[in-house]
Amino acid sequence: MKQRYIIALGSNMWHLRHGAPRAVIAAALRELDGKGMKVKRASPIIDSSPLGPSLRRYANAAALVKTALNPPELLERLHHIERKFGRRRRGGPWRARVLDLDIVLWSGGAWASPKLMGGLIVPHTQFRQRAFVLGPAKAVAPGWRDPITGLTLRQLDARLTRPRPVP
Repeated sequence: MKQRYIIALGSNMWHLRHGAPRAVIAAALRELDGKGMKVKRASPIIDSSPLGPSLRRYANAAALVKTALNPPELLERLHHIERKFGRRRRGGPWRARVLDLDIVLWSGGAWASPKLMGGLIVPHTQFRQRAFVLGPAKAVAPGWRDPITGLTLRQLDARLTRPRPVP
């Protein structure tokens, strides 16, 4: 049975073969479209400020992917693609990286396997607070409902990005 996923893509390092982070994202999107996965829609690539101590800006995007893989199988495939692009999972969580692929949402609802590969939790626990994930995700599936809040990606993005009065 085919399932749908929203995958977040990020890069803030130059790659010897693909070039600048935006080109890395474009190449990663091509890599996602194959081997049992089909990219149905991809967002525009945006630039964002880094979280944590990194000084390098990120290129970010999101893809709506259709596949028969279950969440752990898809995570393993995403880790394989990251390794193929030269990512090594060492060091702190805020390090520069050539490619970061995360499962944000799954058409099956929620999934939690804390012991699997460092912890697989879907929906991604931080996506509601990260405009660089939510904006691109909204671009590929604005009506997709978060299984936890019941809100659409359009609604979550509006809540996150709405202007707030200065205290």
